[in-house]
Amino acid sequence: MWIPPEIHDPVLLHAPTRKGVGYFGAVRLRDGRLVTRREGNKFNAASFLPFLQQLREASRDSGRRVVVICDNASYHHAKDHLSWRQQQEKEFTLEFLPPYSPDLNPIERVWKLTRRNCLHNRYFPGLEEIIGAAESEFSTWAQPNEILRHLCAIT
Repeated sequence: MWIPPEIHDPVLLHAPTRKGVGYFGAVRLRDGRLVTRREGNKFNAASFLPFLQQLREASRDSGRRVVVICDNASYHHAKDHLSWRQQQEKEFTLEFLPPYSPDLNPIERVWKLTRRNCLHNRYFPGLEEIIGAAESEFSTWAQPNEILRHLCAIT
C-alpha cells in the first residue's frame, strides 16, 4: 500500500530590500508535522541533499516506508545525490508529481498559510525579522498538529 507521508517544495520569502531566504519543507500527512530547512543560497542538488538527509533522519523511528512526493525541479532528479537515494530506497524514496502541476502539491498550501498568518500586511524592517516571524510559525508546526494535517489532507 502506498501512502505518501511527506510532501515538500521550497518557498522563498523576500524582505523590502529585495533580499530573500528560502526554505525546503515537508509535511508528514499522517500527523501534520512540518519539517523545514532554511536555505540561504540557492535551491540546487547540493542544498537539497542535506534536506533529504534531515527528512530521512526525522522519519527513521516511524517504522514505515517513507515516500516523499516531489515536484519536477531539476535538483530533485539530480545525479549528485542519486547514489544516496538508491541506498535509502527500501525505506525512503522519492516519487514525482506530473509536470506542470504545482496545485497538486499540498506544501504550497502551507506556504500560503504561513504568508497569511505571519507575513501579510505587516512591516518588516529587514530580512532577519521575516526569518524570525516565519520560523516562529514553523516551530509551532514542528510537532504533530491538526491544522496542517487537515490542510494537506488528500481527499
